[in-house]
Formats: sequence, C-alpha cells, structure tokens
Amino acid sequence: MSRNEPSTSVHPIGAFADGAVVGCGSLPHRDPAAAAAFGIAEFDIATIPTVPGRTMAESMLGQAASGLTGLAVTADGMLEIDDRNAPGADSANNSFLDIDAFAGFRAFLDLAGKIRLDGSPVKWQFVGPVTLGVALEQAGLDRRAAFELASSCVRAVLHELSAAITAALPNSPQMVIIDEPWFADLMSPGFPIPPDEAIDRMSGAMASLPTSSLVGIHCCAPCDIATLLASGPGVISIPVAPDVVDWAGYLTRFIDDGGVVAWGVVPTEGPIPNVADRSWRELSDLWCALVQRGCDPVQLRRRSLITPQCGLASHSVSVARQIARLTADVGKRVKDQSSATRFALGA
Repeated sequence: MSRNEPSTSVHPIGAFADGAVVGCGSLPHRDPAAAAAFGIAEFDIATIPTVPGRTMAESMLGQAASGLTGLAVTADGMLEIDDRNAPGADSANNSFLDIDAFAGFRAFLDLAGKIRLDGSPVKWQFVGPVTLGVALEQAGLDRRAAFELASSCVRAVLHELSAAITAALPNSPQMVIIDEPWFADLMSPGFPIPPDEAIDRMSGAMASLPTSSLVGIHCCAPCDIATLLASGPGVISIPVAPDVVDWAGYLTRFIDDGGVVAWGVVPTEGPIPNVADRSWRELSDLWCALVQRGCDPVQLRRRSLITPQCGLASHSVSVARQIARLTADVGKRVKDQSSATRFALGA
C-alpha cells in the first residue's frame, strides 16, 4: 500500500464505530488469563492484552526482540545488542506464538474459544517499524540496517498474529493498531529518518495485513497528523487535545473518506479522575471546534471509537478497571448522542 492509495474508503461503518469502547493493549495483570478476561469484559471491542508486568519480554519492544537474534530487552524495556550474535531475524524460531512474549495473546485466544467469542470484533496491536527502528538504532545498529530489520520483523509478526486470530476466530472482524510512540518526534531535528521514509515504512507494515482488517496507527502523544494520515491508515488512535483542531481539514477529509478516529479520552498519566465529566467535556469541546471548522457532526460521531489515552500497564488492576469504566462512560454518552441524532434524522 502506498501513501497515494489510502485504505479508508473500503471500510464501511460496522463494529468499529459509533462510540464503541476499545482498550489500548497493555494491562497491569501478572496472570495472562486474568488479563484476557479483563480485555474481553471491560471493552465493547474485545482487546487482546499484553502483560509486560509479568515479563519485559511482553513489553512493546520485548515482543519484537523475541523474534530477532542477537538482541535482548533490558529491565526498563529498551533493547540492547547481545555481542555473541549479529542482530537479525530468528530463523530457528518457527512461531512467534510459542514464546513467552505472547502469553497474553495465547491466553486471549484460549478464552475466546471457550466463551465462543467468534463473530465478535477483536482489536490487537504491535509495535510499528518507525518506533522499532529507532530502538534498534539506539541499541547500536547502523541506521539503514536498523530500519530494514525493523520493517521486516514487523511485517512478519503482523502476518503471523493475524493468521492465528483468523484461524481461531474466523468470523471475527479485526482491528489492528500499529503502535508508533516515536512518531511524535518525527519532525524533530535529527530524527533518524525523513517523513517520506517513515510514511513508506508504515504503509508497508499495514499492507502486510489482510484488506478485510481495519488497520491503523496509534501515537499516544501530539504528532503531525497530516503525515500520520499520509501513510494510508483506516483508523488513527490519538489523544484528545485542543491542538487537534489545527488538523481539522485533514481529519474532515479522512472521516469523509471512511476513516475512523479512536479518541484517547481518559488520561493514563497523572491524577486519574473519579468521574468522566471532564473527559466528556473535553471531547465535546474538541468535536464542537471540529464541526465549526467544517467536519460533519453525524459522521464525526459515527466514525469514532473511544479509548484510554494509552496502555494501562503502569497502574494497579483496580485503577486500570477505573480507567476502563470511565472510558466506557464516555463511550455510552457518544453512543446515546449518536443514536439520538440518527433517530432525529430518520436514519
């Protein structure tokens, strides 16, 4: 998929819209089975968890490192080169799913089979090639080698995980999110690759997935949304922030073309609110500003998902549940408003 061939127009409104609530992935649980149950019970769209608190091998970069030789993940989740080997693809590893880094993934599929989840929508995520490439370069690889290895690793893992879900849940639509926290620094001086290369690498990663999946990108910090959209995602996952209105024209075209926005409404850093009123007000204010800039209010509501701003692994299980339920509260308000609008219009 090139940046001139966006995927958004092929995704009609379905399960991934109308204020449905979805998780961001990482959870604080130590028990993969408990994390899987949380990911199914607490969100409208069942979210496959990662449990990095159990082992750093299941952190964002740890999962990627598990499919590569010559690399290890440190206690703080960074990558380091093992001098005994040259970093590269792990040809001896027949399946990423057999290793410890994907215990949460396996637990989810096991539970999904037991409760007959097949047919219900599923969301999952994996690190993107830009973020993995930066991490590999920081670990000491040559820039070109780092990003080539990152791209090949991401494509291979995305393909295998997607196939595993399809085999276990053949009737479940999939939303796949490529996690790109480093994308927020793409426009900073000295970033290791130019925007065009980042766009092409993200497009290539998304193209490795079936066209039946809704595929997109998550960046948990303010970023250049125009460049994010240029890679051709079907969904973008971004935090609610006042400066998002500066990208109103791009977002309007994206939504009009069939794109979906997953709005990160509840903060996952700093003080956690007790009620959802402020999160709902901030989302409403942002939407009002986007409508004033020309965004269609009905399409804006209908083509929105509601999420926490980022993963929940740094919290306790009880706080993670509180954040999930605050997010669900905002999602309910969006759904109620969307339903009322469609009724009024006779839709």
